[in-house]
Amino acid sequence: MAKKTVADIDVAGKRVLMRCDFNVPLDDDCNISSDDRIVKALPTIKHILSGGGALILMSHLGRPQGERDEKMSLAPVARKLSELLGKEVIFADDCVGDEVKAKAEVLKAGECMLLENLRFHKEETIKDKAAKEDAQLRQAKDDFARQLADLADVYVDDAFGTAHRDNASMYTVPTMMEGKPRVIGFLVEKELRFLGEVVSDGERPFVAILGGAKVSDKIGVIENLLHKVDSILIGGAMAYTFFKAQGREIGDSLCEDDFVDKATELLEQAKEAGCEIILPVDTVVATECTAGAERKTVSGNIEAGWHGLDIGPQTQKLFAEKLAGVKTIVWNGPMGVFEQPPFDEGTKAVALAAAEATSKGARSVIGGGDSASAITKLGLADKVSHISTGGGASLEFLEGKKFLSLAILDEK
Repeated sequence: MAKKTVADIDVAGKRVLMRCDFNVPLDDDCNISSDDRIVKALPTIKHILSGGGALILMSHLGRPQGERDEKMSLAPVARKLSELLGKEVIFADDCVGDEVKAKAEVLKAGECMLLENLRFHKEETIKDKAAKEDAQLRQAKDDFARQLADLADVYVDDAFGTAHRDNASMYTVPTMMEGKPRVIGFLVEKELRFLGEVVSDGERPFVAILGGAKVSDKIGVIENLLHKVDSILIGGAMAYTFFKAQGREIGDSLCEDDFVDKATELLEQAKEAGCEIILPVDTVVATECTAGAERKTVSGNIEAGWHGLDIGPQTQKLFAEKLAGVKTIVWNGPMGVFEQPPFDEGTKAVALAAAEATSKGARSVIGGGDSASAITKLGLADKVSHISTGGGASLEFLEGKKFLSLAILDEK
């Protein structure tokens, strides 16, 4: 997917509308607890400002359900961005309307403005399918998108975290800016390079690590990777659906009963493809998911009354051995209930093994979400090749899905 980047165009004297992912975590006092997503947008922002562009930033934050909610205002982001840039970032109290238009029109070269939360307007999240079936919804979405599109001469997409969504700001706005430059930012460029190269041409030996709660979330990924990887290591609660497919007892562990047959099918498909699916050989189980709960490590069947909550020490060792000497690693999803120690040990072990393999020449790509949180929390972010900024987006990319929001942007 060779798309034009912001480096391929001249932004001098132009108003640039840039979609960012500033969906940052806020504490109870609406203070930003991690500015990572803002920091990752800085290279593109600085490039546009230094190139003489007048920059208008837009993003969502949280899920305000189309209503104004001050707890989800982007005002704290504007303050943090001002601090990081060392210059004032003008904050608009809305993202559309006459006041916003007036502020955009007088924005000077090298100045930056951040619009208020896009999702304060329900039109931002109207799905295209719904809009096609309902003329009123289509008109509402188009009117909202038109107001945003008319603010600028250039569109820049640097929000990989929402690239898989057909939100107005991601798809309808650039559609309406046809004929004007529509390019990607440096963050999206990096995501497409790492994820694209891995999915299309990952050097072997190639191992995928998949975890998390649901097999249903990973079916597409498994099917897409079966012919590309040598092994798929499976942890997390999704492993228990595979155990049940093998006729094993799983006690009170999480299981998607509706997908047991599909798990059986995936195991058969893997055999036919010459891909090894490796399940945990031991499991940390407990009577409940609390730090003080009674727990033990078991191999084989899990008794009633016990919940599987993490991969065991033998599985940790096995997975580490499978990662030793590989050339490519893709990891999406934790190995256990990572947010609740002591059931974070399996995820820690895999993170350390991935970092070790990377230090010896492997290319490692970590999907967003919990896997990214684990790597970052363990201080290993700079020990792997790439951490994706988009959990859902990276997952869909690994499935081989095409993103309409990127497809309509200018080709290199």
